[in-house]
Amino acid sequence: MPQTAPPGDRAVDHRPGDRQAGDHQPREGRVYPAQAGSGWLARLDGVTVSAGRTPILRDLDLRLHAGEVLGVLGANGSGKTTLLRLLATLIVPSAGRGEVLGHQLGDPEALAVRPRIALVGHLPALYPQLSLAENLRFVARLIGRDERAADGALALVGLTAAAERRVESCSQGMGRRAELARVLIVEPSLLLLDEIHSGLDRDAVGLVDEVVGRVRGRGGACVLVSHEPDRLNGLVERLIRIEEGRAHPVTARPARAEEAR
Repeated sequence: MPQTAPPGDRAVDHRPGDRQAGDHQPREGRVYPAQAGSGWLARLDGVTVSAGRTPILRDLDLRLHAGEVLGVLGANGSGKTTLLRLLATLIVPSAGRGEVLGHQLGDPEALAVRPRIALVGHLPALYPQLSLAENLRFVARLIGRDERAADGALALVGLTAAAERRVESCSQGMGRRAELARVLIVEPSLLLLDEIHSGLDRDAVGLVDEVVGRVRGRGGACVLVSHEPDRLNGLVERLIRIEEGRAHPVTARPARAEEAR
């Protein structure tokens, strides 16, 4: 099923004084404002996620502010994708506490926020036997939008001519473009992109900026995972690196495109 998370999961995406990833002030006595009044779309406090007895994320703290674009770096297997799945409410912490869009992770009510989250993973969340247009029209119907939204989204990502092509016959780059079209239809509050630039041709790289900009413009937030820092230059405004399961701030902040002009 084409959803805002990979098939098989039911999901139709630092201000001064608050602790950031990598700060080492004591846990005791920390007070954070409520999400409703703070502008935070996601917060993780001492979160651990384990696979069996093996911890993947360890005692991780994170804040994601409305309108923020956060870049996440790290080696293969460091836990970057696990972090995205956690923020997408697809997994719950083994320890610690987390909130996404005002709902606590692990609470059954947190499932209600999934239609407001778009996750683009390594594999396309599209039916391979259906055409690109059929997939995206289905997504539009699923969230109560007019099917014509699918046609408009395909046009914006340059896939109008390939709209009737089956997904199984599309290149990786076309699949990536279709995923970005899906995000345009869903209009998420929280956008999670896992190595989104992988497979995209040079002409399509600007589409990522366009999609991210639209989410930010609505007051949403974006998290982009990459193991290539250069891919995030001019796109994110804050960087963290996942090492040994913990989030550490990267001090050199890439300049956003509008700041460089």
